[in-house]
Amino acid sequence: MDKIKVGIIGAGGYGGCGAIEQLINHPHAEIRALIDKQDTGKPVSELYPHLTGFCDLPLMAPDDPNCPDDFQVVFFSTPDGVGQKIAPSWLDKGIKVVDYSGDFRFNDIDTYKGYANRIERHQDHASPHLLGRSVYGLAELHRKEISSTSLVGNPGCFAVSCILGLSPAVKEKLISYKSIICDAKTGVSGAGKTPNPAFHYPARYESMNAYKISGHQHVYEIERELGVLAGQDIKITFTPHVVPLCRGILTTIYAQLCEGQDIGKVEEAYRSFYKNDMFVRVFGPEKPQASVNVRGSNFCNISLNVDERTGTLIIVSLVDNLVKGQAGSAVQNMNIMFGLEETEGLMHPGIYP
Repeated sequence: MDKIKVGIIGAGGYGGCGAIEQLINHPHAEIRALIDKQDTGKPVSELYPHLTGFCDLPLMAPDDPNCPDDFQVVFFSTPDGVGQKIAPSWLDKGIKVVDYSGDFRFNDIDTYKGYANRIERHQDHASPHLLGRSVYGLAELHRKEISSTSLVGNPGCFAVSCILGLSPAVKEKLISYKSIICDAKTGVSGAGKTPNPAFHYPARYESMNAYKISGHQHVYEIERELGVLAGQDIKITFTPHVVPLCRGILTTIYAQLCEGQDIGKVEEAYRSFYKNDMFVRVFGPEKPQASVNVRGSNFCNISLNVDERTGTLIIVSLVDNLVKGQAGSAVQNMNIMFGLEETEGLMHPGIYP
């Protein structure tokens, strides 16, 4: 088959770099152009020397008349508010769009406004007419819808970890829905490439902190997806933390087990739920997991434990925030949108140590 022609907008950031890393070895995709407002004219390998010889395309300005536009899919590796303004022009040309931000994660304007208020974005959505046709891009739950859409809103990185960690327990009614607590820890790369005093090395080294306590924007998509599985509204307690790592998310999830459930039934339910999902790996109490086990990969590792003394299910869900939590999911969605095997270009282990 002919290769899928891909354009990456916001290619100079970590999310754009991650997409390049996944696509350069993709057998059915070709990167046609790298677009950004910064560092234009420079080869991307000048910004990221590890790409030398693999991708040396220059970064091109959005209004560069020489920029190709014969894409079949465009990745928006851009902040909130960008894709909703520009995506319509690409969609009108018949080009598919995968947006990394929260612009298209929600199908109605009221839910989007709740999310936007959490990130202190007070402008109205620039393309509300597109919300009804967008699909939430967590492939493990929505691959059928993704296969027939032209617009995907990539999930948030914390949301990937929490939703995949909880979906079987919620769907199979293994837990009390009122008892869910998600304690999430992320590496510094989740804040993006733009320098910030709070992420300066001396401020970050040997330091960790909770932030956006009871107010993180990813809660909206987590509760929405779990509510769909449960058939009722679900509210969770979610607290994110920044820890002195470059990349990775480890979410420890606590919930009260329903009467009659035990670790054997929990493991059986999780393995059955994810039996057709190549990128979710389920482990029992005998195999505890670490963030390094998924670093650089598109896998989500889920470790299951039960505290029999308190009747608490303890789920540890781990992803690489820049791959399964971002660029890897985007490529996985692209594969589904074009009828390819979901694993194309992504089936490789992480890097160790």
